[in-house]
Amino acid sequence: MSKFFSTYKIIFYLINIILIIFYLYPGSLLGWIIYGNKSIQPQITPNFIISSNHFYVFMLISIIGFLTFANSKINILLILYLIFLSIMLEIFHLLIPERTFQWSDLFGNLLGVIVVILLNNFINKYGGFKK
Repeated sequence: MSKFFSTYKIIFYLINIILIIFYLYPGSLLGWIIYGNKSIQPQITPNFIISSNHFYVFMLISIIGFLTFANSKINILLILYLIFLSIMLEIFHLLIPERTFQWSDLFGNLLGVIVVILLNNFINKYGGFKK
């Protein structure tokens, strides 16, 4: 799987572009596509303390990022990029009409990234996958 993503880095870049478009669209682009109403936000699972949708999305993009650059020396840049992206996209909600900044969304973004970073470090340290 890692070889697939590292060969086709364009997948990671396209997913980033799609995420940014969905995040910066005024209103819910998924709500508009699914329900025909951009004021309705589809919910995968109920929120607890953090936004579950944001957690899942940033976990997914982080996993794909680490699989894409698994054999690369730029892991620290990837980590910084993912954390920066998770913070900046939520801060932009202060400026976008029909979007609101929410701490639970920001913490969901960050937790999704941090969980994958910790899992990646655990796998690298204890050799979860043999080469």
